[in-house]
Amino acid sequence: MVRRSTTAKTARATVNAPSLADTAYLHLEQMIVTLRLRPGSAVSEAELSERLGIGRTPIREALHRLARERLVVILPRRGIIVSDINVNTQLRLLEVRRVVECLVARSAARRSDQPTRTRFREIAAIFERCAKSNDDVGFMEVDREFNELCVDATRNEFASGAMSLMHSLSRRFWYLHYKQAADMPQTAKLHANMARAIASGREDAAELAANRLLDTIEAFTRATVTTEF
Repeated sequence: MVRRSTTAKTARATVNAPSLADTAYLHLEQMIVTLRLRPGSAVSEAELSERLGIGRTPIREALHRLARERLVVILPRRGIIVSDINVNTQLRLLEVRRVVECLVARSAARRSDQPTRTRFREIAAIFERCAKSNDDVGFMEVDREFNELCVDATRNEFASGAMSLMHSLSRRFWYLHYKQAADMPQTAKLHANMARAIASGREDAAELAANRLLDTIEAFTRATVTTEF
């Protein structure tokens, strides 16, 4: 019995362990979003492989995923470029994000199980603490978890796929401009309101909170100023 139990635990851990391609993606996505890989800069598989200590095949898989999310542009026989940041592109993205995010908010409010609702409440409390202390780093960290929890809670792979294509671009735009144009504490409070509404199971309240958050994000986007890279 003990041996079978240990084997089962090992098997589950193996299934849940991230692949090297997943690990490469997470590192590269974070480097792009936080501008350690600058918009417009050229990168190569060999350079990134050496920098991360991960083989070129997982790096290549991660780059193709990043290309689907429009964070890099792969130019055949010419190289790989980190995509530029453009206000007009971001506004077009927000048109789609608003529709999908409202669907995600309603679905998450309806379909979340009890442990997930508990985690939404915990995340709301973290957002509130970030707002009070003006903790931008903490906000960025919990925002990523919040986004992932929302799409997981929808139990809809199509909504999840659509949001995954937009979240990284939105986070990078925020990271670039928030110090010049954003009210971080207010934005964190709006995230907290949405998390609490989802946790409560109130679909209309969750959609309203999502719309109010997107109103603020759109206003922030329009208020950004040109930044030299």
